[in-house]
Amino acid sequence: MADFLDLTGHVSVVTGGNNGIGLGMARGLAQAGADVAIWGRNTERNEAAKAELEGLGAGTITAHTCDVSQPQQVTDSMAATLAAHGKLDSLIANAGIGGRKGPFHELTLDDFHWVAAVNVDGVVLSFQAAIKQFLEQGNGGSLVAVSSLAGIEGAAGNIHYGATKGAVLAMMRGLASEYGRHGIRTNAILPGWIATDMTEAAQGNDVFTEKVIKRAPIRRWGTPEDFAAAAVYLVGPGAAYTNGQQFVIDGGYSIY
Repeated sequence: MADFLDLTGHVSVVTGGNNGIGLGMARGLAQAGADVAIWGRNTERNEAAKAELEGLGAGTITAHTCDVSQPQQVTDSMAATLAAHGKLDSLIANAGIGGRKGPFHELTLDDFHWVAAVNVDGVVLSFQAAIKQFLEQGNGGSLVAVSSLAGIEGAAGNIHYGATKGAVLAMMRGLASEYGRHGIRTNAILPGWIATDMTEAAQGNDVFTEKVIKRAPIRRWGTPEDFAAAAVYLVGPGAAYTNGQQFVIDGGYSIY
């Protein structure tokens, strides 16, 4: 019987993989034996993540300085990844940013464009680069988009962020339909309230913890480690017939 958790020989890119949820997923991939290429804007964090991941598994780990909203940087990072690893089997589009919170009618187009440049354009550019490589290789591949509960629930006070994450879900479904015939699977992960740098301010707020976090039946913040197994499953052979799906990882918050 095949070991569906063994990713030995598998090459995966994780954008924004130097911190938070992305690093949690990269840890899972490395522990499963995969080669992992970290793409991130912060070179120092990239190198720290690379050093950590090298101690977790037997695969090759590389780090590439990349702002996914910049087309040339994505092109260069893909070229560098292929030069180092020789192929590509999966790409997890995790890089994302929050936005300036406030009433919708007070937000400017610049506020929206700043968030969309990374959260939407970055996914477009990363997925395009991966799809081109998958088609050239001719043996399919896996794309995973990291969206958010904000993409399916009302993100009051943060509507532009929610809009970008909803766009990612629409993109995921379209890609799953268009490229499934080529053996390219596309799925999405929707995190709930996760303890990362993006939620740092809320983590120290007792009222927020009482009113929001305790609403989740599991009654705690999520952690980056809660995403490791999902990453291993979605990029691996065990998900060969999983396409166009949304995986909510929120401790049950959205159903309570």
